[in-house]
Amino acid sequence: MIRVGIAGASGLAGGELIRLVTQHPDLELTFLGGASNAGKRPSELHPGLRIDLDGLVLEPVTPEVADRVDVMFLATPAPVSAVLAADLADTVPSVIDLSGAFRIRRPELHDRWYPDVHRGTELTDRFVYGVPELVGDAMQGASLISLPGCFATAMTLGLAPLVMGLGLELDRVVVDGKSGSSGGGLNLRVPDLHPFRSGAIAPYAPAGHRHAAEVGDFFERAKPGVLGRIAMSAYGVGHVRGLLVSAYAFTEAEVTERELQRAYLRFYKGRRFVRVRRHRETLLPMPDPQAVLGSNYCDVTVVHDEEGGRIVVLAALDNLVKGAAGQAVQALNHRFGLPEETGLTMHPVMPA
Repeated sequence: MIRVGIAGASGLAGGELIRLVTQHPDLELTFLGGASNAGKRPSELHPGLRIDLDGLVLEPVTPEVADRVDVMFLATPAPVSAVLAADLADTVPSVIDLSGAFRIRRPELHDRWYPDVHRGTELTDRFVYGVPELVGDAMQGASLISLPGCFATAMTLGLAPLVMGLGLELDRVVVDGKSGSSGGGLNLRVPDLHPFRSGAIAPYAPAGHRHAAEVGDFFERAKPGVLGRIAMSAYGVGHVRGLLVSAYAFTEAEVTERELQRAYLRFYKGRRFVRVRRHRETLLPMPDPQAVLGSNYCDVTVVHDEEGGRIVVLAALDNLVKGAAGQAVQALNHRFGLPEETGLTMHPVMPA
């Protein structure tokens, strides 16, 4: 059995990690970290987790934890992850970070979007960053893994067949992202109170988002295509889980909808958790976040807008599973040479 620790176990992503780890046939949960909630049982903080965890309670992360785990998930805020990663990097066999601390490689870009997150260049360079579908081979045996944010996961999976598959030069990409309230975590903010959030479409980042910065940073190193300027606006919507990304790609390349559809099917052939959908293939227009809730799937659609001179890519996922905890377990499976889908075969819950 692979011994697993979760730092930040009191948060939403931490709760999802507990749920998934305890259902995984090859994992044993041996440590739960959470300084502000030390001494509390997981079920006190996550009412849905009424399960036997062998008396585990939350406790601060100390150097001694290295003797208790084979892999540590960091479901902590980025400044905390930066400190914990530095402390654990050479003592725990593998650290998988769900925060933004090590996502952006370029120092000047990182400092712009994460000015309060201080990390060393040498440590940053040791991290393997990306979605498992694209960098899974590099995750095998990796000691340090950094996972994309929820919006970044959807954007990367949506655009990768254009950039890395067809090798297109995209002059610019305009992204519209909509996410449920769980994307903001458990921090109490007035705009997230139910009287304001229910039924709302709130433009909380209308002129740029740090997830777009990490996507641009990743594709700058990807080959063979080119991703030019990427501009993003983000909106909070009234539901709790799930997100939808609409990406509008502009290119001088001549492509047809048939070529695009075939390229996406070819690129994701054999990729268990990316479902290439046709926009009108079901009773609901696809992708729709409610068709992936509770699962590790990302649904992707590509449409050629000939009159508008653009390629429209839609991607939907559950921000707490494929956008966080599920993707983390998927990365762990790659890291330890397990089948990618182990512990992640649950179907979406619909209606939800």
